[in-house]
Order: sequence, then C-alpha cells, then structure tokens
Amino acid sequence: MTTLDLPLRAPGGEPVDLWRTLVSHGFAELSPTDLDEARRTLAFTVRVPGGRPRRVRISEGARRSARLEVLGPPPGPKVVRAVLDGAAHVLRLDQDLSPFYVLAEGDPDLAWAAAGAGRMLRSPTVFEDVVKTVCTTNCAWSATVRMVDALVTHLGDPALGGDGPLTNAFPSPEAMAGAPESFYREVVRAGYRGAYLIGLARAVAAGELDLEGFATATPTDLSDLELEAALLALPGVGPYAAAHIMMTLGRHSRLILDSWTRPKYTRLVGRTKAVSDRAIEKRFRRYGDFAGLAFWLFVTRDWVDDGPG
Repeated sequence: MTTLDLPLRAPGGEPVDLWRTLVSHGFAELSPTDLDEARRTLAFTVRVPGGRPRRVRISEGARRSARLEVLGPPPGPKVVRAVLDGAAHVLRLDQDLSPFYVLAEGDPDLAWAAAGAGRMLRSPTVFEDVVKTVCTTNCAWSATVRMVDALVTHLGDPALGGDGPLTNAFPSPEAMAGAPESFYREVVRAGYRGAYLIGLARAVAAGELDLEGFATATPTDLSDLELEAALLALPGVGPYAAAHIMMTLGRHSRLILDSWTRPKYTRLVGRTKAVSDRAIEKRFRRYGDFAGLAFWLFVTRDWVDDGPG
C-alpha cells in the first residue's frame, strides 16, 4: 500500500468538509464505492489509462488534506497521476461553492453548511452516475444495490488492490453494450430498466451520446434548462432522475423531490400534512442556482451527528 496526500483546496478558497462530502448522498454505498462509517473512509476504484484499474481508499489527512491509500503494488507515476486526478474529481474539488456559502450564512437553517458542506460526491464518470440513477427509479434501495452489484461483479474489470468482484471498476459502456438482454433480465434483474441500460450503453459506446461532455459544459455552454432537456431525452430519465444527475454534475438549480425527500422535509418543518412541492420550492428560491443544494443539505443535515468539520 502506498499513501498519497491530496490538498483539500477549493477554487474560491472556501473550506472543504471531507466527511460531509463522503456521505453526501447514497451513491457512496453503491459498488464499487464502499463507505466505512466506523473508520470514516471511502474506497473507490479508478481506471488507469493503459493499465489495470486501482483500488483507492480516502480518509482524513493532516493539515487540510485527504489521505489516499493506493492498495496493491507500488504505483508508478502514471498511476499516481490517475489516482490524484480521480480522487479530486470524485470529491469535486474543482467546484467553487463560495457563492452558496454567502447565501447560507444568512439562513439560520443552513448557516452550518458554510463550514464546508455541500460537495456532492460523484463517480469517476458521468456514465456511471447516469446508470446508477436509472437503477434507483421506482424501486427499493435494496433493488438498486442488487442491480449495481450485478453490473460491477459480472461486467467490471478487476482492480489491483481489490478484494473481490465488488471492487471491480464500474463496467465500461462497451462492456454493458455487449451484454445480451437476457443478462439484464436474468442476472441484473433490472426489469423494464434493462432496455434503458442497454440503450444508454450502446449510444455511448457508438459515440452517438457524449455523457462526459455534460461534466465539462459550463452554464454558458449549456444552460440548466438545456441540460435538463438533454437528460430528459435519455432512456429511463424522468424529472426525478434528471434532477439527481444534475446534482452529480454540480448543477443545483433543481430540487430532488421524491418519496423520501418530501416526507423528510415535512417532518423536519414540524408539519403533519404534506408540504406541497410549490411551497418547498418557494422556501429555497432565494438560493437561485443553488436551490437544489440548499434543499438537499436541509434534509440530510442529520446524516452527520456531530456537525461539520
């Protein structure tokens, strides 16, 4: 095992709460990502250009840094670069959240977030986040875990430093495109989602769909309205899924309103009758492009018992 240090520097000079980032949403629990709350670590698998994927574990480091443990044999320069870049990407260290913190500091319900919360953990690729999001639609979380585990186990490339099939790299679009429909029906047990997953994979593998381009497009290149429309045009992506994918892309103007967030919000504000979507959206309208982030932090604050930092 080799240890590397990754400085937790944000573009606007704002603080970065590493633990809040690691537990920012449920994808931290979907393979090949593995969240260990007891040890406060997150393991993930990063692909290395021209080489085998590597297993990496992230934990709190010294002096505002993250400690990266590269599992397996000593890494060469190419692997070190892939690991550092991959971890910075997963932790979203390129996003400037300082404008959001200015707004949050004036809100008694969200002032705590300005201490470094709000970075939404993302997968190494947009493709992985889109596939995982489709696997969350209209089903229990246990079904999502089963589907993703099957994809990683049967189609993912084994990682150096890994300790089993669930540490494989997430399957490539080509691997998923090449799997027969029976695999999605009988092994993944994806139900109606199987056709959506095949369609997504084939479009990306054929070069007809550039999902990764969504991650680098600025709001000037592609407005939130245009991005939302592009996502809604994808197989299996509806309003909830589009809002969730936008969150993983660092676009936070849309609120993730679903069967979990709505009742959670209602309970937190002390209401017994369900609060309307319109009322929820009005509450967070002051946050503009960060409205969805403010809402998400409001309903997930209790995910960390001891507060930020």
